[in-house]
Order: sequence, then structure tokens, then C-alpha cells
Amino acid sequence: MTDTDVVPPGDDRPRGRAATITDVARLAGVAASTVSRALSNPGRVNVVTRERIEEAAASLSYVPSAHAQSLTSGRTGSVALLVPDIANPFYFDLIRGSQRQLRAAGYTQLLVDTEESHDVEAETLDAMLKSADGVILAASRLDDARLTAAAGRQPLVTVNRDIPGVPSVIIDTPTGVRQALTHLHSLGHRRVAFVAGPSDSWSSARRWEALQSAAEDLGVDLSFIGPWAPNAAAGGAAADAVAASSVTACVVFNDLLAIGMLTRLTERGIKVPDDLSIVGTDDIFGAEFCHPPLTTVAAPIEEAGRVAVTMLLTQLETRGTPRMRTTLPTYLRTRQSSGQAPD
Repeated sequence: MTDTDVVPPGDDRPRGRAATITDVARLAGVAASTVSRALSNPGRVNVVTRERIEEAAASLSYVPSAHAQSLTSGRTGSVALLVPDIANPFYFDLIRGSQRQLRAAGYTQLLVDTEESHDVEAETLDAMLKSADGVILAASRLDDARLTAAAGRQPLVTVNRDIPGVPSVIIDTPTGVRQALTHLHSLGHRRVAFVAGPSDSWSSARRWEALQSAAEDLGVDLSFIGPWAPNAAAGGAAADAVAASSVTACVVFNDLLAIGMLTRLTERGIKVPDDLSIVGTDDIFGAEFCHPPLTTVAAPIEEAGRVAVTMLLTQLETRGTPRMRTTLPTYLRTRQSSGQAPD
């Protein structure tokens, strides 16, 4: 059929049924394929026919199918957010910030828990080539080469992973942990441990590097204890390892691990901060409600989600080049888990 092929006009739909593309075609006197072209790619249909189709669609209150639009445009209207552990409160604000920003831009957020697994993350990233217009990767466990290749196939932004040529949002926790060590030093602590996160965590490695530099400047004897899974369940074993060392304080990879340590230390009768000071990282919900309330490095997590979306939309909406790196500041929030070094 061509633009002039005529289908008997008239709107004879059953009452209450939403209009379809066939209804619009019938009313406009053209083929359904012509309606599809007119609404998805107006330049391919002559002006007179296009205007007749638009008038018919308006009179029927026709709403194009999102699925059909995605087939013609190659777009899904969705953006995937991949996080390592959806149960970690750190990601709550990241999810909220990105979702609000995406909704405002007319996108749907697809949330995927990659289960702290390299394999699950890699498989999901491949699947998102067809399921999402772009991807935001939080705390990725994939290597640089894999992420660079992924960014070459699909619009992508990482959070807390810095790779040349890949747009990234970096939360400046290295500066925050330096502040934490300076804080502990001011309280008289000279033997301090870093309770590390996963061995493949980019963030954990950066924090360790920052602490080593700060320890050298301050004259602190710094030790490495770990690696540990970044959750409260691992806190028991981490606490036992710290208790077996000679340190008087520790900086912990994240708040969940630190909170798990507090529980175990209480069971062992080790008083925080009288016997051991603890500083966490992230300032998640609950950090101020544990016993004692946790001194921690506070991070603008919700803002990180919003900024990541803005950088991704630059690629999706304007086909422009986004800022390659945005760094968000952190600061130390002191509470009752850190105190004077024991005599």
C-alpha cells in the first residue's frame, strides 16, 4: 500500500476500547504502516497525509504503544542501574537519586542486583544491550578492559570506578579516610588498622592507598586486615581479627562491616571506644542508631545518582560528549565510636 491507499473511514470501535494504530489508519484513510511512519519518522510521509493522520490520532486520543515505538526507534525508554548488593543501605540513596532524575526525564529505571558477582555483572551488562538505552554501573567488579569495551557498545556511566575514557562519578572517600586517620591521630592513636573490603574492590584499594600516604605523614603504624565481604555478617570475623592485633583503632571499608564488628565486639566484652575506636565509611542509614553511634565518612550518595543520570542523558539525548569525571566531596562525621586511645 501507498500513502493514497484508502481504507473505509469511520470510528466504529467498541465503547471503552483504547484506539489502536488500525483505528487511526481507518479514520485517516491510509494504511497502518503509513500511520507508523508518520508518527515515528514524519519526514518519510508527505505533509498533507501526515496532517490527516495527526488529526485522526488526536480525535481518537491515540497513544502509541511504547513497545512499538521501541521497535521503530531502537530505544526502550529504560536505563539500567546495576548495584552489587541491593540490601546494602549505601545503595538506597543512589537508587533514589537516579530514579528521580530518570523519571523527570521520562525514563524508566531497571534495577539489577549483581550479587557481588563478576559473572552476574558481566552477563547482565551484555543483556542490557537490548533491554536498556544506557547503563549506570555502581562499584563495578569488572576489569578496566571489559568496562572500556562495554562503554564503546552502549552509553554507560560508572559510579566509584575511574577508567580513562569512561564517564564516571567518583565519591572522594580517599580524602575522607585521610580525615579519619587524622582524627584518630589527634585522639592519641598510633597503631591503626584498615579493615579492607573485597579484594576486587576499586574503592577499597583507593582507600588503602590514601591511608598509607596519610599514615606516613602522621607517623602512624598502619596495618592491613582483610579482605572481607562488605556486609554485617562478615563483621564478626573481622572484629576477631582486629581484636587479635595490637591496634587501638581501625578505619573500616564500609559502615555495614563496621556495624557487624560492633555487635561482635560487644559480645566479646570489648568496649568501643574505650578499648578500641572504630570509624566506618558511607554514613548509611542506621550508622547513627547503632551502639555506640558510628563515626564515619559521610558521602553525598543521592547526589551521585543524580549526577550519573545527568552524565548518561548527555549521551542519550544530545549525543554529546559528557564530562568524563565528576568528583563529589566527603567529610568526617564524628560520633561516639571514636575516642581517646587507651593508656
